[in-house]
Amino acid sequence: MNLRRLLDVPKTQNPKALSLFLSAFAKLASAGNTDYERYCGYLVHRLESLRSSEQGYWCWGYSFPWQTRTVIVPSATPNLVCTVFVANALLDAFEAYGNPKYLSMANSAARYIVDRLYWYEGNSVAGFAYPLPTVRNQVHNANFLASSLLCRVSRQTGDAKLLEPALRAARFSVSRQNPDGSWHYGEGGSQDFIDNFHTGFNLCALHAIARELGTDDFKDNIDRGFRFYQQHFYLQNGSVRYFHNRTYPIDIHAVAQSIITPAVLCDIAPSPLDRAVSVFRWAMAHMWDRQGFFHYRVLRSGTIRIPYMRWSEAWMVFAMAQLLNALTHTSTNLSQGYSRSVV
Repeated sequence: MNLRRLLDVPKTQNPKALSLFLSAFAKLASAGNTDYERYCGYLVHRLESLRSSEQGYWCWGYSFPWQTRTVIVPSATPNLVCTVFVANALLDAFEAYGNPKYLSMANSAARYIVDRLYWYEGNSVAGFAYPLPTVRNQVHNANFLASSLLCRVSRQTGDAKLLEPALRAARFSVSRQNPDGSWHYGEGGSQDFIDNFHTGFNLCALHAIARELGTDDFKDNIDRGFRFYQQHFYLQNGSVRYFHNRTYPIDIHAVAQSIITPAVLCDIAPSPLDRAVSVFRWAMAHMWDRQGFFHYRVLRSGTIRIPYMRWSEAWMVFAMAQLLNALTHTSTNLSQGYSRSVV
């Protein structure tokens, strides 16, 4: 039961959701589908209006107060993860449509991350504050996501100064990879869990760092991490796990990331796209609602069918666009056979 209307919870627009749609439309354009191009200007305009303007940088936070396992973050307070996703969406739009304004905004977001969130201790410990600038804990997906954005902006702008903090933080989190290829969520006492989509964030971001820098330094880490990911999060029937050691809940965000991860990594492993297509087909059979949205979670006892725009719908639109883009640009029999089914 969705209690939001009964509790008079106001409707808001979440910058992270808008950025996922923007990235999806840009990737569809890359795959040859320009039907959604007219929406990109609107999405960028909304992102401009939702910025955390008091910072003096382009940065973003969520449209509601949110509770982590340790702190409460006030509404609209800028945070690293939201800012990274918006900045990456702006870069996707810049690469698709060439508007220099989008690159300028992404560059400002990168400067915010370096100037306000980067910290280090000694020669080996470094990271980016998350979820608040005052919280200097080590969250590995936050480190990797920020580092990959800095590398991407550096390549586009030629600003090599962004690389030193990016690589210091990335190398610290690489050093914390477990022998089996996994990462705990973070280094805090309550952060020793291993889950699907944060592991996927780590792998996709580390792959982006290697791609932007043209380096093989992290190849072993990505290979070991992806083996763990495939062995522990995919089930034989096409569904996926949220946590590495138990099946339920089957969460739509984890489903989306299980499509995105092999689509992003399709250039480093033999035919991983069959994993992504299998999950996509399972989701359409078991979590797609004929009214036009994806369900939130499948539990052992039933299904939660509430449509959540950011957690569910935006992530699945982005996942499908990422998959279609990968199938379009991968010249294999697998991709040629599956691209029509995704469309």
